[in-house]
Amino acid sequence: MPHAGLMDADALGPEEAALQQAKLHIRAGKRRLRQGKIAAGVVTLYDALFNAMQWYIFAPERRGPLSIDSGDDLDNEVTVYAILTRSGVLDGRFDYAVFAALVEEALHKELPGYDYSGMLEGLESVFTQLGVMPFDEGRLPPEDPSTY
Repeated sequence: MPHAGLMDADALGPEEAALQQAKLHIRAGKRRLRQGKIAAGVVTLYDALFNAMQWYIFAPERRGPLSIDSGDDLDNEVTVYAILTRSGVLDGRFDYAVFAALVEEALHKELPGYDYSGMLEGLESVFTQLGVMPFDEGRLPPEDPSTY
């Protein structure tokens, strides 16, 4: 995982650890895409999205205004994406279902030739709406180039 050895989740606490992990995975996911490791990049960006959404709902000041129903499972990324969309945090233009299907495919095979530009643009929009992007990569721990 791109965050292995680069952060101490216990020292950061759940909210800051989720934010740090999201940023580290955004950086690594983009690098993997540029390197042609498309499936690995897609899966890494999925993890970044999951952590970014968890970070958003961890903070009481962000969570309080959300439209959360009593039966909502806040550990389920599909549910959290729906909550963030119906609450107006996300504009809903990113097609989460299409992305989830792509992630499922990427878990089972490489995706040579896949044009990831639209997916990446959509994800960057979501990260920006959540407040995770933009961020200064120079403030992150240096990436180990030997990691996959």
